[in-house]
Amino acid sequence: MPSRDEALALLHEWVDNQNLRKHMLSVEAAVRRYAREAGEDEELWGLAGLLHDLDWEKHPEEHPLRAVEALRERGYPEEVVHAILAHRSEFTGVEPESPLDRTLVACDEITGLITATALVRPNGIDDLKPKSVKKKMRDSAFAAGVDRESVRTSGEMIGLDLDQHIANVIAAMREIGDELGLRKG
Repeated sequence: MPSRDEALALLHEWVDNQNLRKHMLSVEAAVRRYAREAGEDEELWGLAGLLHDLDWEKHPEEHPLRAVEALRERGYPEEVVHAILAHRSEFTGVEPESPLDRTLVACDEITGLITATALVRPNGIDDLKPKSVKKKMRDSAFAAGVDRESVRTSGEMIGLDLDQHIANVIAAMREIGDELGLRKG
């Protein structure tokens, strides 16, 4: 299995946009947290989170097919590839089946809403609560690119209520808050 360092090098090779890189790191952090809690392979799950949008910047019309092709050529595990395909099931036809698949889907859109909310708060992510994220979610003009329906159903995807899921993802992102640029002061 390729290492995280190899995956990061691949990410830097394919993705120039700093915000997209931060999104991918956010999803990785959240997916890794859930892997730890479930006693799953954190490295394997982390790769799926880190690389799920690898081709979004350069090939949005084919996303994630180009990335999947490249990952298979580089020997990434099929579980990682399947999860990446499943996170765009409406395009790929690959439904989320495994816990990793469902966790990746559950963490993808919600990290964008959490990031946007943290960026407009005086203390960034450090004191962010689910209530604030849910309040911002009701404003359709705020972080307009975030799929609200996906966020609403994200907790269900992994058997949690939305407040707990938001709290878990905030906690995971808080661990790398400096790297994500979500700390103020």
